[in-house]
Parts: sequence; C-alpha cells; structure tokens
Amino acid sequence: MTPTLVRHHPSPADVAPRVDLGARARDWSEIQERMLVPLYETVHERLEVGPATRLLGLRCGSGLALLTAAARGAAVTGVDSCPDRLALARERLLPEPSRGPRARGGGPRLFEGRPADAADPQAPGYNLITAFDPIGCLAGDAEGLGGLLAEATPLAAHGAAVVLAGWGPPERCATSSVLRVAARLADPLRSAGSWRPACRDDLEEVAERAGLRIDGSGRVSCPFGYADADSAVRGLLSTGLFDAAVAATDLEQVGKEMTEALHPHQRPDGTVWMPNVFRYLIARVR
Repeated sequence: MTPTLVRHHPSPADVAPRVDLGARARDWSEIQERMLVPLYETVHERLEVGPATRLLGLRCGSGLALLTAAARGAAVTGVDSCPDRLALARERLLPEPSRGPRARGGGPRLFEGRPADAADPQAPGYNLITAFDPIGCLAGDAEGLGGLLAEATPLAAHGAAVVLAGWGPPERCATSSVLRVAARLADPLRSAGSWRPACRDDLEEVAERAGLRIDGSGRVSCPFGYADADSAVRGLLSTGLFDAAVAATDLEQVGKEMTEALHPHQRPDGTVWMPNVFRYLIARVR
C-alpha cells in the first residue's frame, strides 16, 4: 500500500507535506466525498433547494454537493482554491466543450480562488451559501472559514441562508479513534493544522463572528464505509486531517498507524465501517 497525500486547503508551509495533489484529489472524489452525501441531502431537503435557489458553495471541492443541488434545479456556483479538485468538479458539472467559469446556457459556474471571484453583477444575490467542508478537527480551521464568509456574505441577499458543517462530538464519531493518530504523531510545536477534538460551539462561534443570525441546526448520521483498510487510509488522508502528522514524521509511519487504528472497525470480510455524526448550522445574512 502506498497512500497518497496532498493538502486540501492551504496551510503554513512548515506543516504541509510534499505530496501528489492530483492523486489526492482523485482519492477525495472517488473514495471520501460520498461519505458526506447524507449531510448534503438533509440540508437540501430542509432548505427546499430547487429552481428558485441560487447557491454559492465555498470550498466546493470536486463538486458532489453542487451536483446534488443542481439535480434539484438549483443554479449553482462553486469556489475552491484547489485546482485539482476543481478540475474534477468541471468534469462532473460542465459539459464539453465548456470548461470555463460559466457553462453554456447559464449553467453551473466554477471558480478557482476566493469567494469574491464568484460575484455576478448580472444576477441577484445568492440566497444560499454552503460550507460543507466540515470544520472542528483542525486548529485554525474556524478562522479560515471565517475569512471566506467575510468575503462571501456581501454577495448574498438579505436573509439568505448560510450553512456551516462540522464534526460531531468525538464520542459519536467512531473515526475519532483513527484521527487521534494525527494528534499523537504531529509535532506539538506546530499547532497550525494539528488535529483536535471537535468542540460543541465551533459552528456557532464562526457564525457569530461573521455577523450572521443563527436560525437552526441539526445532526446527520454519516457513516464512513470502505472496501478495505487501504481504501480507508487513502480516503482519510485525502481529508487533510493527517497533514501535520505526515510533516512531523513520514507518510509510511502515518499509514501504518492508521491501519492499526482501523483494525477494530474492520469486518470479517475486510470492509471498514465507522458510524459518525456530523452537525450542521443554518444561519441568516442580516
């Protein structure tokens, strides 16, 4: 087994390991991203996403959440800083030969960069902003999301919904036992990007600092299921939660210890199953 690892979101250079960006983007798209589909579908159903929805997806990744919203009739726009994931999103969302920011016929739009790049002066403000990339397990990830919201909320209409997502309590997330490998191996002197247990009010604090009005929340079961331990290691590495551990040690050691931590979750047929609970928060633009 040779796990692949790249940064999902930019972090300080002293924490980021040197990795294959394209391989890790594919691991996210092919293995890990589908684990969050219950979260996407629950939020879309609760907010009645449909033809009247103008959605801006922050950190949209390889675009699966945008695809499910578009299937409900929403006009979707995605922004991400990772070109490799965006390339996969374009394959999913934009028909050939169009691979630019706006597809023919006013279809999905995808931008590499910051939320401000998604401003559309020819259309009304977004009425839904989503940030489905779960926060709450990396030191500093809440601050990073706050910066994105500061740029994104001026693009939204008054009263627009803003959805934030985060990991649930560690005792409700079986994957926490594997994530503790990241905390144990990461250099304690390098706090940026290090794993930490999720806190109860992470999402509320981000929303309040962004000046949003909290309007509801919920929890969703998102079990992580993998064909085997190798797939589980590749998928989990693609989340970025183990980057500091790899930078402090090496990929081989991290992969070995992750495999050992996965053993209690491996079934007799070799598959891996880890029940998890994720939280989402609905806030409103004032």
